[in-house]
Amino acid sequence: MNVNIETVHFAADSKLIDHVNAKVQKLTTFHDRIIKANVFLKLDNVAHKIKDKVAEIRIEVPRHSFFVKACSKSFQESFDAAFDSVINQIKKQKEKQAA
Repeated sequence: MNVNIETVHFAADSKLIDHVNAKVQKLTTFHDRIIKANVFLKLDNVAHKIKDKVAEIRIEVPRHSFFVKACSKSFQESFDAAFDSVINQIKKQKEKQAA
């Protein structure tokens, strides 16, 4: 699986990158044919005082892709919420294929 992590409007520390990498690697337990995982971490509303942390995850498998977006006050919270959502999408897709 090819993992691509991009940060927009900030530089991520190694702790955050390691957290994202460790979680993304766990996706193979839910789907064994993942081709690529793109993770985008960005600051929203950069021009304003409020800075929301946005995490977007796109997972590509043969003939299908999954996309989720989550927003909160910390990158880890945003990523974890998006990660949980993408796991749910993958599980639902697997159930549909099995039926």
